[in-house]
Amino acid sequence: MDLIADILLVAGALGAGFYCFILSRRLTRFTDLENGVGGAVAVLSAQVDDLSKALTKAQTQAGQSSESLNELTERAEEVARRLELMMASMHDLPAHGASEQSPRQPKDTVFVRHPRSGGF
Repeated sequence: MDLIADILLVAGALGAGFYCFILSRRLTRFTDLENGVGGAVAVLSAQVDDLSKALTKAQTQAGQSSESLNELTERAEEVARRLELMMASMHDLPAHGASEQSPRQPKDTVFVRHPRSGGF
């Protein structure tokens, strides 16, 4: 009976050792930096770094664009104020050509055909 128990104990130990060997190989392949999950994690980490840099650059450019747009808006508002003042000052001027008009100018335009000299 002791012999059977020893044989079963050795068989169990060999089975556990073989199982650990297989798990060790699988784990090594799983964490391999080129083919396994480790490689995928490394690639994703690099992509996150690239995206972070791109986001920082985009935020900087958006800030600069916002400042430029604010400056242009202020300039446009200043020009609009100046145009409004110019338009307001134009109301004081006489109408164009009012002094050149004769007092007896017909309201409707009349076309008169003059006979031609000659054939037709």
